[in-house]
Amino acid sequence: MSGEPTPEFSRIERIDTIGAGARSISITADETERAALAARFGLLAVDRLEARFAVQRDASGIVARGRVEAAVVQACSVTDDPLPVTVSEEVALRFVTEREAAAEEEIELDGDALDTMAYDGNGVDLGEAAAETMALALDPFPRGPNAAAALRAAGVISEEEAKPAGALAGLKGLFGKD
Repeated sequence: MSGEPTPEFSRIERIDTIGAGARSISITADETERAALAARFGLLAVDRLEARFAVQRDASGIVARGRVEAAVVQACSVTDDPLPVTVSEEVALRFVTEREAAAEEEIELDGDALDTMAYDGNGVDLGEAAAETMALALDPFPRGPNAAAALRAAGVISEEEAKPAGALAGLKGLFGKD
């Protein structure tokens, strides 16, 4: 992490303060942090970002479970109209050292597996975990109520109109002739 810039919403929880018993931690992004996150993730605005975590040490390392909640404004991917979006995501993370993360092989996770995040060995960044959770919960190509009309006006056909049979529809009459 030494060569990487400090995240916009950094809330470091030192490893030496995390024990076997779950400790509740709540974090909230301030106005400056929210504006920087909006710029980073290509959003019109981040109006609210907060998270609650239960953090503890267990056999697999440092585990954080909780919920990330946000209110953001995305731009419609077709019209650029502002689209207010709320995020409410459960989060279950296992923090591993950067060395452990580099040594881990890519494995298929089952539904109960924890997502893995690397840390530098001194502390886990719950703010960055919340920011990434928020970003991953957003639709990468959001469409507003005017998107379909704008696409039609631009000559883009819908999926229903582009069915495979549509491409062969002209041949249908040929086979019906004797």
